[in-house]
Amino acid sequence: MKLKMMYSFLNSDINKIERALEETIQTESSLLQQASLHTLHAGGKRIRPVFVLLGGKFGQYDIENIKNVAVALELIHMASLVHDDVIDDAEIRRGKPTIKAKWDNRIAMYTGDYIFAKGMELMTNIENPIAHKILSKTIVELCIGEIEQIKDKYRFDQNLRDYLLRIKRKTALLIAASCQLGAVAAGADEKIHKMLYRFGYFVGMSYQITDDCLDFTGTEKELGKPAGGDLLQGNVTLPVLIAMKNNQIRSEIVKVHEGMTHTEIQKIITLIKDSGAIEESLAISNQYLDKALDILNELPNNRARKTLHDIALYIGKRKF
Repeated sequence: MKLKMMYSFLNSDINKIERALEETIQTESSLLQQASLHTLHAGGKRIRPVFVLLGGKFGQYDIENIKNVAVALELIHMASLVHDDVIDDAEIRRGKPTIKAKWDNRIAMYTGDYIFAKGMELMTNIENPIAHKILSKTIVELCIGEIEQIKDKYRFDQNLRDYLLRIKRKTALLIAASCQLGAVAAGADEKIHKMLYRFGYFVGMSYQITDDCLDFTGTEKELGKPAGGDLLQGNVTLPVLIAMKNNQIRSEIVKVHEGMTHTEIQKIITLIKDSGAIEESLAISNQYLDKALDILNELPNNRARKTLHDIALYIGKRKF
């Protein structure tokens, strides 16, 4: 089953979110609007807004209220990607030119700042102070994660703990907050929204590990960027760490640098794929996924819980 079919009963509300995203980034600056719309129209799974809506189904669901949280979190996520592309000097995202490629780094940075600010502005419509504490803490951790990724580029002596902490901050916590904040905005019990947070955290960890494996196994068409792009940019992911347990493979990986040719990086990708590192990484991803599914069993049995279960399985076990 395709991902969108799993939550098709939310289509009407998702359409409202799409319209709200466009309305929110409207601005008098034509250049800023063009750049913001370029990012918005580049696509994306909108998985964070979906998690917000499903979290809201465990409380008093009111789309006009919950919509603010869903749009805000998607904008914050979009802004982080715009900034990422500047830091990584990325030309392509989701198969389309990045803002920094289409315009320049300065336009990209200010566009990211603008999108982020519009997301935060929307959150002021949520009166519950708990929601603001959750979001502010998440953004602080996200920023630390981004800085750590910059520090860790081409640092091949890092360990598993470094990697797990980095993906927790960069990916898992925003997904966790999405699940939790939907429930908080809907007035769900504290026990419920804390369980949803834990569910989102474990799903987010599984999601990122799977994503890091796909960077080696996916095609350029599927990834929207060349395979092995993360490693070429110096991002040491779980398959790389595991493959480096083999000293011969390690001696090749540590030679990776930004100016490597396509042929050179392909040889290293093949070594990593043949080492069993992908399979070992996916086993770790599945451990996180199992923990997420265990938490779901403790939540009230409703359609949202079934949908969260299906989405978790989908994003944790994408095509290989």
